[in-house]
Amino acid sequence: MIDLTPYLRRGDRIVFGQACGEPVSLVSALIEQGGHVRDLSAFIATSFSGLFTPESADSFRLSSIGAIGVLRSMTKAGKLQVIPIHVSQVAPMITAGIIGCDVAMIQLSPADADGNHSCGLIGDYVRAAVDKARVVIAEINEAVPYVPGELIPASAIDVAIPVSRPPVEVAPATISETDEAIARHCAAYIGDGSVIQTGVGAVPDAILRLLGDRRDLGVHSGMLGDGLVDLAQAGVLTNARKEIDTGISINGALIGTRRLYDWAHNNPAIRMCATSYTHDAAVLGRLSRLVTINSALEVDLTGQVNAEQSGAAYLGGTGGQVDFVRAGARSPGGCSIIALSASAKGGSLSKIVPSLSGPVTTARSDVDIIVTEHGAAELKGQTLAERTRRLIAIADPAFREELERAAHIIQQRGY
Repeated sequence: MIDLTPYLRRGDRIVFGQACGEPVSLVSALIEQGGHVRDLSAFIATSFSGLFTPESADSFRLSSIGAIGVLRSMTKAGKLQVIPIHVSQVAPMITAGIIGCDVAMIQLSPADADGNHSCGLIGDYVRAAVDKARVVIAEINEAVPYVPGELIPASAIDVAIPVSRPPVEVAPATISETDEAIARHCAAYIGDGSVIQTGVGAVPDAILRLLGDRRDLGVHSGMLGDGLVDLAQAGVLTNARKEIDTGISINGALIGTRRLYDWAHNNPAIRMCATSYTHDAAVLGRLSRLVTINSALEVDLTGQVNAEQSGAAYLGGTGGQVDFVRAGARSPGGCSIIALSASAKGGSLSKIVPSLSGPVTTARSDVDIIVTEHGAAELKGQTLAERTRRLIAIADPAFREELERAAHIIQQRGY
């Protein structure tokens, strides 16, 4: 294990590469050695490694944009500081010093013939961290694919640690009947030539499985999983009709298995980009037929979306939802979808609610379409009363009468 202490100073702020691009050996070393240097803090957007636990917080203070991946246990223990920002802001905030970065700890692929390392499985904020840091410590991992996009020259690396271990993998989720029903309603909005933004998980995977009969689909997304490979190999994913980045899938993070990583290796049909590109309003505004699909914990009867917190429990994050909701809703021929199951906890809890139990992640003025397994509620341009009617129609039938009564009370007091 590398001794990190010679490269750290009291009060240093560390930025880790995230998701499946997490530098596991460096994270492990800092957890073990961080207590030897006082007042360390660290930032990571998402983690799937399982290394960050409430016990690891004894070594340094950790912050993130949400309780995403395995970070949920940290928030439950009060050991994670959440920064509620849009993904589009992460790289610019690192550049501006708002998210501090004295030390960048990242994972890279082996270098190409020109001495440039690929960021591999992530694009997002790695380059911003490298450019800002006093010290750049990089795992050079033989098992990481060289994916076109963000490149880091060898000259930018202060400490290179050669490793050979499988990068973090995330297995495809198990798809339920409810997930399939939600996916069918979402897929109805995706036509030939659509440009897709979605995440990873059961519903996104189920949606991608339903698109085998489409033609010339495109991708511009913040993260993607193994379902991307099936569409590409079937000839469905061509990106041929995109106004920009024609022929290329634009993505910020690959979150999946070795199958996905092998497909992406040296593949000119995909490009890993920084969040300042994948989530940028000006870039997204150049795409027509953009269909964006995001998730929520709950939606109230006027269309306000909570994707962050359930009661006292912080379970999600702002993420790139608002960036993509606004882009999809404004895209000619496109739309924005918020997808969620109608109920939770075995059907005992409605996720269409009179009022939110947590913060408003996406405002009702931005919301376009809400989808549950019971249908789609198109809310754009609708009155508050009509929104309420449409949302109750896609709620779990067991809660509709209760929601009608609540809606009547809300309407009486004028919303």
